[in-house]
Amino acid sequence: MLKIKTILLLAITIFAVSGCLNEDKTVSIKVHATAYTSQVGQTSAHPFLGAWGDELKPGMKAIAVSRDLIEKGLTHDTKVKIEGLSGEYLVKDKMNKRWTDKIDIYMGLDTAAAKDWGKREVTITFTKADK
Repeated sequence: MLKIKTILLLAITIFAVSGCLNEDKTVSIKVHATAYTSQVGQTSAHPFLGAWGDELKPGMKAIAVSRDLIEKGLTHDTKVKIEGLSGEYLVKDKMNKRWTDKIDIYMGLDTAAAKDWGKREVTITFTKADK
């Protein structure tokens, strides 16, 4: 009888722990979204260089994130889906510390597209990386 109780307790423990390890880490949050280009006036003296050292190239699907979102799991190279846009975007840049709850969508050199995007509130979805 003791063996059966021990085996049952072990099975319950394994089941509970495996449930915790497989918890859904998908996060959806509302953020303010603007757009930026690789123009010196919008970024820095090195407009094709992201804050993590990545080279930004026109046509790539990349975003910059406010630093508070990094703490929420939007770390370097996190894949992000943005409401209203197709495909996945990669976190390749960080924004100035003054911004919160905000993403900036990279538009290459297309200033007209960035202006057309303007400022919107969107829902983004991403999966938190393991720490």
